[in-house]
Amino acid sequence: MNDPEWVPQSCTLPTEATPLRVAEWDTLFAERLTSLSRPEALRLRLTLVGGPGVEDRVSDLVERESACCSFFVFTITPGESAILLDIAVDHDHADVLESLAVRAGAAGGTP
Repeated sequence: MNDPEWVPQSCTLPTEATPLRVAEWDTLFAERLTSLSRPEALRLRLTLVGGPGVEDRVSDLVERESACCSFFVFTITPGESAILLDIAVDHDHADVLESLAVRAGAAGGTP
């Protein structure tokens, strides 16, 4: 699944690294995503199964993603059994958030 809206032109990640980063997100979604919701039009909330090292893994991925796609605003809320990952964007990147929601849902088996 190679959705060009998921990796917008404004992303500064080198092109050769893009497939690896997308694969990291897909793997996280497939292994850990239990639900997703859209509490607001420009915000996506992912619920991820927690466990040893998961919070660090999510934090690392979010930090690297923020470095190349500064339009994302990530908020991690750790819990004992689940981690909430809120992802917000501005109006100019609403289509990117929508593509991310579709991709996360498909990879995580969540509608």
